[in-house]
Amino acid sequence: MKEWWIQVGLLGIPLLAVYLHIPPPQLSPELHSWKTSGSFFTYKGLSIFYQDSWGAVGSSEIVVLLHGFPTSSYDWCKIWEGLTQRFHRVIALDFLGFGFSDKPRPHNYSIFEQASIVEGLLRHLGLQNQRVNLLSHDYGDTVAQELLYRYKHNRTGRVLINSLCLSNGGIFPETHHPTLLQKLLKDGGPMSPILTRLMNFFFFARGLAVVFGPYTRPSEAEMWDMWAGIRTNDGNLVIDSILQYINQRKKHRDRWVGALASMAVPLHFIYGPSDPVNPHPEFMNLYRKTLPQSTVSILDDHISHYPQLEDPMGFLNAYLNFINSF
Repeated sequence: MKEWWIQVGLLGIPLLAVYLHIPPPQLSPELHSWKTSGSFFTYKGLSIFYQDSWGAVGSSEIVVLLHGFPTSSYDWCKIWEGLTQRFHRVIALDFLGFGFSDKPRPHNYSIFEQASIVEGLLRHLGLQNQRVNLLSHDYGDTVAQELLYRYKHNRTGRVLINSLCLSNGGIFPETHHPTLLQKLLKDGGPMSPILTRLMNFFFFARGLAVVFGPYTRPSEAEMWDMWAGIRTNDGNLVIDSILQYINQRKKHRDRWVGALASMAVPLHFIYGPSDPVNPHPEFMNLYRKTLPQSTVSILDDHISHYPQLEDPMGFLNAYLNFINSF
């Protein structure tokens, strides 16, 4: 009996070693094109990926897109062309720890640092003195809130914000319902490094699918694109560190919700109401009560946490209607 267990152990060790060293998937032609059409800039020795497209002739307006967790700037690909037809420049970045940007470890990932990286990108592009429109989703909503706080308080290097549009982000900790995996990883317990190393495509895809609507889930190819972005530079190994943003939202709630409540620039929210992370009507009732000055677009009932991917035309129309309203 002992010999049997020894043989299983000897067989299991190399199999586990092979599993833990599976290389990231190859980029699809579409994702490869997204990467090659983008650029990198350096922030404090770290490489940050970004896209910067010049669009509408005769327009001087700029829109900066801030993506969500755990994906990347590629989340905006379905509305990118539509935005370039309206804006002079369309800019998006992969936050540190996401997509094609560097993913240092160990590292204390924070919303404050990500906001500083956005400021650094606009300086790099020579846009530090230009007003920009912010369009954000999920994790990016919180980065936008910090940028708004700095703008309001006239901080050095601040982004000059012309308008802000949020979408399906947990801006209120009390109405935010993380997924099971996020709950397990956000506190950095002893299981975190084990779970991040054992994570694979099928585990990831099953966990992410639940935050999409039942009729608007990504295709398998689209899921592989998301997974490829995470696995680039071993991003699965920093997910637990990035998830500290959930705790940061709670700690800095007054700062970030207060920035929205007192903002003097146009504010809008695009909402997929089938979102289990920010559920309806709990979230929207609190949003309207707390931020009565904001306008709101609620998409079709079956649209969930990724509205720009699930209903790109509806999302784009809602955003352009907001932009054209002031």
